[in-house]
Amino acid sequence: MTQPERRTPARRAVLGAAGAAVLGGSTVLAGGTAQAVQSAVAADTGHDARRKGHGYRSLPVPTVIAHRGASGYRPEHTLGSYRLALDMGAHVIEQDLVPTKDGHLVCRHENEIGGTTDVADHPEFASRRTTKTVDGVALTGWFTEDFTLAELKTLRAKERIPATRQENTLYDGRWDVPTFEEVLRWAEREGRRRGREVWLHVETKHPTYFRSLGLALEERLARLLRRYGRHRADSPVFLQSFEPGSIQRLARLVDSPRVVLLSAANTRPWDFVQSGDPRTVADLVTPEGLRWIASYAQGIGPTIDLILPRDASGRLGTETTLVRDAHAEELILHPYTQRNENSFLPAEYRRGTDPVAYGDAFGALQRFFATGIDGIFSDNADTALLAAADFSAR
Repeated sequence: MTQPERRTPARRAVLGAAGAAVLGGSTVLAGGTAQAVQSAVAADTGHDARRKGHGYRSLPVPTVIAHRGASGYRPEHTLGSYRLALDMGAHVIEQDLVPTKDGHLVCRHENEIGGTTDVADHPEFASRRTTKTVDGVALTGWFTEDFTLAELKTLRAKERIPATRQENTLYDGRWDVPTFEEVLRWAEREGRRRGREVWLHVETKHPTYFRSLGLALEERLARLLRRYGRHRADSPVFLQSFEPGSIQRLARLVDSPRVVLLSAANTRPWDFVQSGDPRTVADLVTPEGLRWIASYAQGIGPTIDLILPRDASGRLGTETTLVRDAHAEELILHPYTQRNENSFLPAEYRRGTDPVAYGDAFGALQRFFATGIDGIFSDNADTALLAAADFSAR
């Protein structure tokens, strides 16, 4: 049995700010009333006045990217999570793509789905549990590439971190695993209904691994982008990957704006490992490395720690020159990931000792925005939007 989550004053304070102040006392988790966030934020920030140019340059700054949808409130990568993020007013909705055995692209953060679906409850799939090595890491579970789409559609999505987000488990089993084509159709419908483009931020997951299995992601993704008219330089979509080679391949297939994701400084992209390229992320965030990225991409998605490193105590340290250096190459920055819970926040913004309680997320976001970043991935789009409104009003 899941124990009920203890509400702390810190958690109530953030919910109160996001709910009562903007929604007139209604909860931020209610999809119907959450549309008020979008209107209130737009009115408070003057975002329209900040827009410039076409395509991605027309997005508000700071841009709020709903990380796997409204994953702070709904099981990630479900249509329910995407829809709530859009209702909250998120500027862009993120999808992670992995393939099925029969070559369909589906939205999961990882190809191992034991933690995000009820596959373990299906005795007919018990024999599919196996151990694989993905990007050098041994994983045991069930993998999308071992299921046809029809089989995958018999599963239901569930909360990935139930110990942290116990309330999200209420929605376990409510939605299935969406295909990316279903998301594209959903975005078209929502765009018509709302009278504005629905922006997507689409990641190719483990592209070298899947290409080795004969399930290459980029060509499949490009075909869908062309089919739904999102293959142009001004299309409402970003393409992203932790493997620069995947972004280079996509650059040859479509003109959609592209972002290279960057992990910890001492790591190497997996395609570099496979090809023998000795460069690390630390090399890629130098002016020379950023100039190389700018030759085929329009932006970078660094971990926040590459901009604001944390010291041994978990507090934010001295800001690096990454924002300045990336902007010098005309690259936008979409760092990841902002979350409200204490366990994810820098030490100075934690409140109390409960790791799953909300800390001072607004304070942390003000510090992040002050670096000059162009946007941020957030599990809590409503919080990030209110923080962006505060920042822009200063």
